Amino acid sequence: MSDKKDKKSFLNTLGNAANNLATQGGKVLAGTVKSAKDIGKKAEELTHKAKDEVVHALDANGSGSVDLEDFIIHGLRAPGVRINRESFLRAELQKDFTQDIIEYAIQHNPAQAGITVEQIDRHAEQVIAYERNCVTGISSALGVPGGVAMVATLPADMIQYYGFMLRAAQKLLYLYGFPAIDVNEKDNVFDSETLNMLTLCLGVMYGVSGANQAIKAVANALATGVEKKLLKAALTKGTIYPMVKKIAHWFGINMTKKIYAGFFKKAIPVVGGVVGGAITFLSFGPCCEKLKDTLRNTKLSNLKNCEDVNIEDLDFDPDDDK
Repeated sequence: MSDKKDKKSFLNTLGNAANNLATQGGKVLAGTVKSAKDIGKKAEELTHKAKDEVVHALDANGSGSVDLEDFIIHGLRAPGVRINRESFLRAELQKDFTQDIIEYAIQHNPAQAGITVEQIDRHAEQVIAYERNCVTGISSALGVPGGVAMVATLPADMIQYYGFMLRAAQKLLYLYGFPAIDVNEKDNVFDSETLNMLTLCLGVMYGVSGANQAIKAVANALATGVEKKLLKAALTKGTIYPMVKKIAHWFGINMTKKIYAGFFKKAIPVVGGVVGGAITFLSFGPCCEKLKDTLRNTKLSNLKNCEDVNIEDLDFDPDDDK
């Protein structure tokens, strides 16, 4: 199924939830009720039903609840979120480097092509500024309606916000030496390694304890030639997987609180803040800067001045949420 069809189907589902609530709500108000208490009780029932419909629409991985993986999947399905490493590096680096250097950077990575970490930093800052400017306008376009319309606009807004986070994360990964990650959907399913890698990125962006060490370990493993199958095992069931679970759990708690706390508000809640105008502008940049600062100090991007973090030395407790 194409990106456009996926997005249209998803938004239609959310729209139907809003329409159902509006229709049923209208019938309640138009009918005969005994008291204001009856109206309040009925309205509460309709609100819970609408929430259940939205949760069902958001549950992309079929877990029965809304979690971080759902937002990553919906985000990746949105048009323009998946970044092609080769096309991005070629377009980004052509402003400052020769064709030979660019081709070597694509074949290997920018650091191996002789591009200094300071030069990469400048391109990373430009990427962050561009994505931040793009994301700032989301809630001005979607966050205006209140009432039942927010059943559709709130999750759509959040998905677009995370979509820009994922765009920035992919670009920063590629600038700082990571190989292409598989963002191609197969039979409506994304590769677990890809989802877990992006989960680590979001964990770093939001300052989840230990996430930066995990992603540095992945980078250092790649730089020292660890086999892809061993790295995949570490990400999906081995030493790094407990950190993935911890990040997902952390986001799950905060995401559920934010979704339900602001269900019928005009401002759009996300983990750590509110998506809306200046607040989005101020929150998006620091999140990306955290990821940039972590990625610039690994063996993939800065061999001379990097922290030596090895996968086999990691010891994460998924139940430790400090």
